[in-house]
Amino acid sequence: MSPKQLRGAETVDRLLDAALRVYADAGEQGITVSSLTRTGGASPGSLYHHFGSVDGLMQALLLRWLGRLLDELTAALERSRTPRTGIRAVVETYLRFIREHPDASRLLHSSYADRVGMAQARQLRDAQEARLSPLTEWMRQHVESGAIAPLPAPLIEALVLGPVVGLARGWLAGTHESDLDHAARVLSERIWRSLEP
Repeated sequence: MSPKQLRGAETVDRLLDAALRVYADAGEQGITVSSLTRTGGASPGSLYHHFGSVDGLMQALLLRWLGRLLDELTAALERSRTPRTGIRAVVETYLRFIREHPDASRLLHSSYADRVGMAQARQLRDAQEARLSPLTEWMRQHVESGAIAPLPAPLIEALVLGPVVGLARGWLAGTHESDLDHAARVLSERIWRSLEP
């Protein structure tokens, strides 16, 4: 990587880190060109050069953290020997991720992320295709082997992630004072029962 490319990559990282800090401190309404460039130590021109707009920066931030979450979920599944332990690994990994990265998780579970997800579902899915493929393949193999009930993939995804996302949102908002370790054990067992053939 040339020195210019290295400086560009460092600027991108600084702006993405700044966007998460500003979002964590001031919420969506605090995300402005001036707050982002001041916090990230970059010029407005750099923001527009690398991301096109504030929305482009925020979408890149969402993709960065969604990618990290999907990578961790995929790694957890790859270490699992059975579908049941795979479900447990997904639940535990997801809940551990929100505990370890609460600011990023608040963004991922925010109304802003929901709006972007609804408006650009296909583009987001396409951007994460390489990360989603192993999860989809894992489900497909276990459905075909008869280890998981023969349900459509979107329904399996809803049964697995729906309760976990609901708990995560409540915990992140402070409305659920759940012990996440205990919740992971209970949820994974209940989810597994819904998927048994």
